[in-house]
Amino acid sequence: MRILSAAEVDAALDDLALIDRLDALFRAGCEMPPRHHHTVAEPAGPGSADATLLLMPAWTRGVSSHLGIKVVTVFPDNGSRGLPSIYGQYLLLDGATGASLALLDGTMLTKRRTACASGLASRYLSLPESRRLLMIGTGALAPQLIRVHAKVRPIEEVAIWGRRPERAADLARELSESLPRTLGRAISVHAAADRRAAVAAADIVSCATLSKTPLVEGDWLREGQHIDLVGAYTPQMRESDDRAVWRARVYVDTRAGALKEGGDIVQPLANGTIDEDDIIADLFELARGQQTGRLPGDATSITLFKSVGAALEDLAAAELAVST
Repeated sequence: MRILSAAEVDAALDDLALIDRLDALFRAGCEMPPRHHHTVAEPAGPGSADATLLLMPAWTRGVSSHLGIKVVTVFPDNGSRGLPSIYGQYLLLDGATGASLALLDGTMLTKRRTACASGLASRYLSLPESRRLLMIGTGALAPQLIRVHAKVRPIEEVAIWGRRPERAADLARELSESLPRTLGRAISVHAAADRRAAVAAADIVSCATLSKTPLVEGDWLREGQHIDLVGAYTPQMRESDDRAVWRARVYVDTRAGALKEGGDIVQPLANGTIDEDDIIADLFELARGQQTGRLPGDATSITLFKSVGAALEDLAAAELAVST
């Protein structure tokens, strides 16, 4: 059985190849049971915070089929021990025999597939000539999302906003050096102090935060923008307000996940701002041509994509990583 470290997973995955792989698997489909959530009560003893065990299985059928499962643990008290709160591993099995094929670092796999799912959505939904990107959030996903969006569209300018301005400035300096080498073209990167002005100026707005209050307001948006909401993965979290969702053409990665887990969809559904029919399509429907994304020549629609992650995406990324 192969064992792929985080660095090996990272090196094995090409962004554009992974976007194509995701597109193909969303088109073909796979078996994808709902993710399992299990509470581990007080793992460090009385008074410690409850932990969570997440299991995300998926499998394909056929001669070259695979079965995979991601195991994720969330231990909130780990920060006090100087440890990451989240760990993840991915086990890839032969779909015909159940034999173990590979064990991959699940944290890196998740980062790469999450960013590329947003890249796939952008390919369907953002204006092809999009040149200005705003990244809201400065965590581990931010550089991944920036790089992928800049590969899918001819991004020339990146603004980064974060609650800690010093971290946004640090990330901007880092990417000012690395992005031009990665992309092979000039690109400017800077920290943004005024979030409202930065949202209004951007062609694509990408968010990856744990916010419980909206960071993108509908009154700030203009025609033709694409909003990419990656964080806020529980019903209690939000990155956009009701008006943003109401003004936009709404798309999701999977209906089953977004309608249950994504606060940017769950909350406006609950308060009547939108109903389920207002969600135009998920990535299955876009990949299969059952619904349309942004039509050629449409420079006025605001599109909004909400992702919460899907086991299909992990399987596609793992298959690609072990095939290289």
